[in-house]
Amino acid sequence: MQTLTVGLAERSYPIHIGRGLLSRAELLLPHLPKKRCAIVTNTTVAPLYLAQVQGLLEANGVSVLPVILPDGEEYKTAETLNLIYDALLTHRCERSTPLIALGGGVIGDMTGYAAATYLRGVPFIQIPTTLLSQVDSSVGGKTGINHPLGKNMIGAFYQPKAVIADTDTLNTLPDEELSAGLAEVIKYGLIRDLPFLEWLEANMEALLARDPAALQEAIARSCQNKAEVVAADERESGERALLNLGHTFGHAIENGCGYGVWLHGAAVAAGTMMAADLSQRLGWISAADVARTRALFERARLPLVPPKLGVAQYLDLMGLDKKVEGGKIRFVLLKSIGRAVVSEAPSELLRQTLEAVHG
Repeated sequence: MQTLTVGLAERSYPIHIGRGLLSRAELLLPHLPKKRCAIVTNTTVAPLYLAQVQGLLEANGVSVLPVILPDGEEYKTAETLNLIYDALLTHRCERSTPLIALGGGVIGDMTGYAAATYLRGVPFIQIPTTLLSQVDSSVGGKTGINHPLGKNMIGAFYQPKAVIADTDTLNTLPDEELSAGLAEVIKYGLIRDLPFLEWLEANMEALLARDPAALQEAIARSCQNKAEVVAADERESGERALLNLGHTFGHAIENGCGYGVWLHGAAVAAGTMMAADLSQRLGWISAADVARTRALFERARLPLVPPKLGVAQYLDLMGLDKKVEGGKIRFVLLKSIGRAVVSEAPSELLRQTLEAVHG
């Protein structure tokens, strides 16, 4: 097991990464002083891992309230969030009752937001079970739900007490979700860690084959990068925005097609290629850099052709992005491979990138 730390003074917390961690009660029990908790999971993950985690805790005298939600991005809504509140209130959960998020990014985001808002704040723990949530969404304290007009537009910054990433849970992950997680892994190399990008180019086949050592290395390097960024800029006033490479375009894809049609990581990959195209039009990266980026995403088996939503709809949806300032869309773009910046883009160049999608 490797343990990293997200350094936020008195709110610092550990990220544990390794195999067999769902069987290690000592990682959870220090955060359950009242011997009571609620586990929030979904209909896909519950049959796989709920009994294991619940049984481990109950064997150590912890009373467990399971809350099982429907699975899918389309359920990341206020209505589903209320199911969590309903269960907590019905069972009279108190401020000392931690919530445990057992699942992927949707479960982590919703559980975290429920924890931030129930009784104005209760503790929570992340047990991410997808690659995407292990390398990205479980770390850093971004929580929230979607709104019909925009993704993750309602939420709070609220840090967990611990993140427990058991790499054995990736053995049950569908291939397309493994690939979706790799999109966020590749992101770290593109925005700030060129040596990691080169490592990924050398080890992509091992990752796709679910080699445990390769997966643990990729997760640890990703989490280390994210932990450094979050420690420097918890509330995204500066550097943390760079973690959104491909997300302005990607969120437009997810929203425009209907939540759940595109996996988040797949949309980020296609969005990153649009960002790379725009970066090239600005003269910052070369055609060879774009090709290098495309080749790595293709090897990760990610879809890279964005849907033809229409230039006007893309512009409309991107206008809802959280990085918009003064009515102007700001993008995370590549100054070079391994170095990203947040920048506005000339409207004519942006339009060229969007028109290229529609061929």
